[in-house]
Formats: sequence, C-alpha cells, structure tokens
Amino acid sequence: MAQVKNKQVLLKHYVSGFPKESDLNIVDSTINLKLPEGSNDTVLVKNLYLSCDPYMRTLMSDPKASINPRAYVPQSPLTGYGVSKVVESGHKDYKEGDIVWGITNWEEYSLIPAAQIHFKIEHTDVPLSYYTGILGMPGMTAYAGFFEVGATKKGENVFVSAASGAVGQLVGQFAKLHGCYVVGSAGSKEKWIC
Repeated sequence: MAQVKNKQVLLKHYVSGFPKESDLNIVDSTINLKLPEGSNDTVLVKNLYLSCDPYMRTLMSDPKASINPRAYVPQSPLTGYGVSKVVESGHKDYKEGDIVWGITNWEEYSLIPAAQIHFKIEHTDVPLSYYTGILGMPGMTAYAGFFEVGATKKGENVFVSAASGAVGQLVGQFAKLHGCYVVGSAGSKEKWIC
C-alpha cells in the first residue's frame, strides 16, 4: 500500500475576531493511497484547488457561540469547496482520473464521502481554478441570486451590498453586463459607495 506525505492545514483553536496565521497550523501527515477495505461510497482524491470563502470564518468559532452548527473541530483540517482529482473510488459514479468539485479537506489528499462531491467537472477548456470562483459557489450564488431570484431586467437600478466580496463583485459585473445601472457599497468603518 503506497503511503505518501499529506500536508494539512489545521485549526489550532476556536477563533474570536479576525483569524490570524497563528490560529492555523500546517502539518505533515501521511495517507495511504488505497481505499480502506469496505469503503463503499467513499472517494480518495488529490486536491488541486481549494476555495477560501468568507463563510469559513463562522465555522472557526466555538459552536456554542456560532450561528453555524457545522463548526470546525480544533486540531482537524479545515474543510471547504475544492477541485480534486479522483485517485481511487468506492462509488460507481466516480472513477480514477475524474475531476470533481465539492467539499473536501484542506490537505493534499482527502478521503471523503461521495455525497460531498457535488459534480464531476466535464468542461476542462477553462482553468480549473475558475471552479473555486466564477464557476464555483460564489459564481453560482451570484448568478442564481441575480438572474433567478432577483429576475432583474435590463435598465433597472441595482444596489449591491458588500460589492467587494466574492459574491457581490460578481453580481455587480453580471448587472453591468446585463445593462443595469449599478451602485455598490464596500466595507470599511464607514460604508462607501463605489
């Protein structure tokens, strides 16, 4: 069974306020590049790109004080959306070499339940890193919010709160490309219009 180094990003302890580098720990561990016996519906992946998204900050808080019940566990790898390549699969829908997008650990290799894979990436004619932004969670949120929920029409006025954020900056661009008049606010102690 091939065993390789597996660099991981661990949460040292629960965070209060803005996270600092000292709240995280990068460690070298090892992982077997073979599925454990009876690992049905489990997939071993090599992580290629990891997305760092604002919602992750809430997961760093003590669950007693968090609005999100899925808080990270100290001394465990962070989790988030990522682009990964299947190394070995115990699930019928995924095979070695498939490129997938879903929730994975912040480490080089992850053993994850197949249910955490949201889709197989079929279109590789764009950089795979796009699946952590415009073609990932921020892009899908911006697209669905603007075009599906907002159903904005050409020429309408659009105000984007948090216009400098991962989702807000995309909503602003979608609105502008759609022929809308766009006003956005960006964070500082005093909100300012951009």
